[in-house]
Amino acid sequence: MRSAPTILHLDMDAFFAAAEQAAKPSLRGKPVVVGGLGPRGVVSTASYEARRFGVHSAMPMAQARRLAPNAACLVPRFALYRAVSEQVMELLGRLSPLVEPLSLDEAFVDLEAGGSADDTASALAAGERLRRDIRAVTGLSGSVGLAGSKMLAKIGSEQAKPDGLVLIEPGTERALLGPMPVRTLPGVGPATGDHLRRAGMTTVAELAEAGEDELVRLLGKAHGASLYRMALGRDDRAVVSERDAKSVSVEDTFDVDLHDRVRVRTEVDRLADRCVERLRAAGRSGRTVVLKVRRYDFSTLTRSETLRGPTDDPGVVREAAGRLLESVDTTGGVRLLGVGVTGLADFTQEDLFAQAAAEESAAPHAPADEREHEPVGADAAGTAGAAGGGAVGDGTAVPGAAGSGGGPVEVPEVPAERRFPAGHDVRHREFGAGWVQGSGLRRVTVRFEEPGSAPGRVRTFWADDPDLELSEPLPLVPAVAGQSSWPASRPKSRSESRSDSDAGRSGDSGSGRARP
Repeated sequence: MRSAPTILHLDMDAFFAAAEQAAKPSLRGKPVVVGGLGPRGVVSTASYEARRFGVHSAMPMAQARRLAPNAACLVPRFALYRAVSEQVMELLGRLSPLVEPLSLDEAFVDLEAGGSADDTASALAAGERLRRDIRAVTGLSGSVGLAGSKMLAKIGSEQAKPDGLVLIEPGTERALLGPMPVRTLPGVGPATGDHLRRAGMTTVAELAEAGEDELVRLLGKAHGASLYRMALGRDDRAVVSERDAKSVSVEDTFDVDLHDRVRVRTEVDRLADRCVERLRAAGRSGRTVVLKVRRYDFSTLTRSETLRGPTDDPGVVREAAGRLLESVDTTGGVRLLGVGVTGLADFTQEDLFAQAAAEESAAPHAPADEREHEPVGADAAGTAGAAGGGAVGDGTAVPGAAGSGGGPVEVPEVPAERRFPAGHDVRHREFGAGWVQGSGLRRVTVRFEEPGSAPGRVRTFWADDPDLELSEPLPLVPAVAGQSSWPASRPKSRSESRSDSDAGRSGDSGSGRARP
């Protein structure tokens, strides 16, 4: 335990939703919900305006829509969140070489190791300076906790939300923790919390009073002893700058249960390709392939196969996942599939998989579906988000539905490369940058506005309009002259490069052909 509050914990405030509000001027101050928009979609992040209606993360999106019918419901844009996260992590790196990222929006920093702080006054100054720098560079807010341990620093950042700073002086830990519920402590989830409640312990003070022996009896030696130390405010875990990943995996939940065995195998192959893409992006290979199947009755089965050596070959991973699928009964329907690779290494043994490579060349595999952020199995032509002051539903996202006889209208499926998820960035050759407010019936409604601009005008286009295309996110804060707003590693998109000459043409005037 440290005698000075030199461990800092940063947690960005409603990160995904706040980034969307900063990127879309018309959504500022309004409820925003980010997550999957399909029937089985789940809320990833809700803005503080949406939380007032009871919306929270991990809630089914359908329930969130009922609680906040006028909220803007958007598909996540991870390209934007990663870029902003890189900016934030770069600021943390200026404080200390010991930065331990926990996620895109959360990290611990050892201020003492970087010489940024050695007492209460200097730690407080470093925390306030960090908050100002984050606001200046990203336009977003983050909450900061300062303490002599990681556990207390994280508790401090929770108390500071939103957009605040809480410093916990060493020596005051027990007085602070005592009245808090047991769920405040790391490692105490719903099951452990209920177990402790049945034993008559609901606050941290009651855990400390029970003693180590009683907690060990209730929870086992390792967990009970650790929980007792934390109840006393003792946490000597160090900030670790590099955390070695143990596995790489991807999974998708389907809007409608899959019954066709061929379709299930196709989805497994697609997931295997996505998993290998992430594996290669991390510069790793893996030896054990894992298949996860959640069936119609919510029963979850996991199967694994260990290869003869580590690989990052998509054909090998697809084959292994396919063999694992053969041992699973999917006749009742499948609601979720996942493919992962464990036993990671920094090298491959390609010579061990010549047979798979030969089969791969003899029967080329169809390219993987690239719709990372769209609910799998959903008809994107009927996917829409709510934006501004009203919900946008399937088929009503834009005016002028095809057909006039009142009967059913057959709408051709939009090609995958021309689908526009709600909330994603687009660029029009004439009107400039904007974002998808809704899509359906082969039409796309776009609000043309950029970070820092006034709320923009809305226009509707055909989904196959050649002048309209998806684009990379724009920086949330305009670049200083001669400097880039994004980290140097972020490549410029083809659409941005092609549209540079049209960047200034984002006015509201336009011809009648823009609206179907």
